[in-house]
Amino acid sequence: MADLFDIPASPVSPAESSDSAARPLADRLRPSRLADVVGQERLLAPDAPLGAMLAAGSLGSLILWGPPGVGKTTIARLLADETDAAFVQISAIFTGVPELRKVFEAAKLRRANGRRTLLFVDEIHRFNKAQQDGFLPHMEDGTILLVGATTENPSFELNAALLSRAQVLVLQRLSPEALEQLAARAEAELGAPLPLTEEARAALIEMADGDGRSLLNLIEQICASPPDAPLDTAALTRRLTRRAAVYDKSGEVHYNLISALHKSIRGSDPDAALYWLARMLAGGEDPRFIARRLTRMAVEDIGLADPQANAICLDAWNTYERLGSPEGELALAQAATYLALAPKSNAAYTAYKAAMKSARATGSEPPPKHILNAPTKLMKEQGYGAGYQYDHDAEDGFSGQDYFPESMARESFYQPVERGFERELKKRLAYFARLRAKRGGEGSGA
Repeated sequence: MADLFDIPASPVSPAESSDSAARPLADRLRPSRLADVVGQERLLAPDAPLGAMLAAGSLGSLILWGPPGVGKTTIARLLADETDAAFVQISAIFTGVPELRKVFEAAKLRRANGRRTLLFVDEIHRFNKAQQDGFLPHMEDGTILLVGATTENPSFELNAALLSRAQVLVLQRLSPEALEQLAARAEAELGAPLPLTEEARAALIEMADGDGRSLLNLIEQICASPPDAPLDTAALTRRLTRRAAVYDKSGEVHYNLISALHKSIRGSDPDAALYWLARMLAGGEDPRFIARRLTRMAVEDIGLADPQANAICLDAWNTYERLGSPEGELALAQAATYLALAPKSNAAYTAYKAAMKSARATGSEPPPKHILNAPTKLMKEQGYGAGYQYDHDAEDGFSGQDYFPESMARESFYQPVERGFERELKKRLAYFARLRAKRGGEGSGA
C-alpha cells in the first residue's frame, strides 16, 4: 500500500485545481520537495544518509523499512524528482515475472536514451527468492535504481544478495510533534481550525498511532460533517474508529512484543509486563500463544526459585481455555504479574544446557554396571547390579554412590542461587555434598 501522508509546508491553492476538494486530503497535500517531508529528518537532513547521497550525486539502490504511513512512497517519488529519473511504481502483491520483464525492458530503452529509471517496489518482501534474484543484474548494470519499501525486517525477508547491493534505511513512526505539524498543515489547506477541544486534539494525535496517512484520514472524517460545537474527547471517540495497532502475528512486531514481555518479566517489572501483554492482546495475538510463552518464562527464568510459578501458568492457561475471551485473558494477566514479582533463577535452565553439552560430548557411554538391573542370569554374571547400595537402607537415606558413567568424572551442573526456594535447595545440595565427601562416595562405585 502506498504511503500518502506527507504534505507540503505551503497548502495547495484551491485555484490551482478545480477538483481539489474531491481529491483525498493526503493526495492534495503531498509534498513537492524532500524538505517538506516531516518526521524523517534523521534520514533527509543535509548531513543525514539520504541528504549526503543526494548532495554527492551518488544515490544508490535503497530499501526503505518502516511502518505504514511514514512516507516510504512519498520519499521514493521525490528521490526520482531530485535525480531526474523516470519514476516507475509496482507492487509485489500484483506483479509477476511477465510484468517484471516488461518493466526491465522499458528501463533498458530509457537507459539507451540517457535517462535512468527509479523502480519503486512496494511490499518488496512479498517477492519470492527467484523474483528478488531477478533484480540483481539490472541493479548491477545500472538499468534500474531500485527503491524497495517494506514493513518487515529486511534481514528476515530479503535475500542476502539483494541486501548487499542496497542500503537499508529505517523510517520511524511519526512522533506526536510530527503529527501535530501535519494537522496544522491540514488546517491551512482546509481553511479552518479543526473543531476539537485541546484534549480532543491530543486524543486525535494518539488515535493516529504514528501513522500520518491515518491522521489525515481521521481529519477528513471529522470535517466531512462539521459539528456545531468543538468535539470533546468523548464525542470524538464516538465519531471516529480508533486505528488498529500495527501488529503482524507472523512478522517482526510479533517477536518484538513477545520479547518485550519476556524481558519485562525477567526484569521483575509487572507494570511493563502488563503493558506489553495488553499490546499483544489488543493487536489480536492468540492468547494461547501468550499462555505457552508465559509457561516457558516460568521454567526458564524462575525455575526452582519458585516452583509454584509453573503451576500458576498452567492454571492460567487452563482457565483461559475454559472461559475464553475476554474473561480468560485476566488469568493470563495475573500469571504475568506473578511471574514478574517471583524470585528469578535460570540455574536449572543453565544446568540442563550444560548437561546436554556433556551428553553430546560423551556419546554412548553406558551407565555404571552397579546401577543396571539384572533380570537374567547372564546379566548377573556380567556384573549388572553388583555393588548397588539401596539408598533407603543407608544412613540418612543417602548412599553417596556415583551414578555417572565409569569413564567419566563427576560433573556439577546445577548451581542454585540465593533467591526464593532455591535458597533451600542450595542448602540441600551442600548437605548431600558433605555426606558424599564423608563417605568417600566421590568417584566410587561401591
